[in-house]
Amino acid sequence: MARKQHTKTKRRVPKTVLRLPDLDQAKSAVLNSLSSIDAQRGYRHAIEEFIEWYCSEPRLSFSKTVVLRYRIHLESRHLAPGTVNLRLGAVRRLAYEASDCGLLSPDLAAGIRRVKGVKKIGVRLGNWLTPEQSQRLWNTPDGKSLKGKRDRALLAILLACGLRRHEAVNLNFGHIQQREDHWAIVDLKGKAGHTRTVPMPGWVKASVDEWLQAADLSAGRLFRRVNKNGRAWGDGLTEKAVWHVVREYARKAGIERLAPHDLRRTCARLCHAAGGELEQIQFLLGQFQSKRPSGTLAASNGFEVP
Repeated sequence: MARKQHTKTKRRVPKTVLRLPDLDQAKSAVLNSLSSIDAQRGYRHAIEEFIEWYCSEPRLSFSKTVVLRYRIHLESRHLAPGTVNLRLGAVRRLAYEASDCGLLSPDLAAGIRRVKGVKKIGVRLGNWLTPEQSQRLWNTPDGKSLKGKRDRALLAILLACGLRRHEAVNLNFGHIQQREDHWAIVDLKGKAGHTRTVPMPGWVKASVDEWLQAADLSAGRLFRRVNKNGRAWGDGLTEKAVWHVVREYARKAGIERLAPHDLRRTCARLCHAAGGELEQIQFLLGQFQSKRPSGTLAASNGFEVP
């Protein structure tokens, strides 16, 4: 009698404790599911911060209890409720992708997704500059050096046009066009793939032209690196470089705790002071697709440079 051979299939049992390779795999799955560059940057930072905390703690299961401990840790750092909730949202997404990849038990992932965020009481106003502070910030770079010309042009774009960091570093010669006797940044692709046109005041165009002429650039991206010999090189800037430019000149101008996104708030506030309507300002900043043509927006951000 022939003996029957039984084939045993080894089932993959979901884990409760995730090691660093498992967390990296889940993080990659989260980032690959996002199409927005801004969202990828924010989720990457939040997930890497959680992984660093999780790996520094005793090896406990990746569960609801651990995520609650992490929420207490974030609150102990006196972070804003919105910031805490964004970090927790990234952790929930990490648990979901880990479960979807078969790395984490579905029951544990479901428990993590039930962790509530911090209750928001009121809305923070944020930080923005006055017209006098804006002009002082713009005047801080040395207009005689090549790096100073570049940084003045970059600050002008951020202050007057309200661009995000990745939008500024991806600007090229094709974006700057003249429409109805006014200069504008056309077909600018922003967050979530939204495309918009942003008016460019004359003094901003003059700053950009001064930089491009001094750097002898005629094609490609507008903003490049500047080496120690005072020459432009490379094919562009990084978003981190924009961050350092803003922080460097804010410190020199005596402005505390200023970040690139604060210049977007400044642009919105000064445009509102110049008579811009809310819908127009939201379109300028790329917060939603307005049906109103962008040409109706005031071409001034509230302060002029002689």
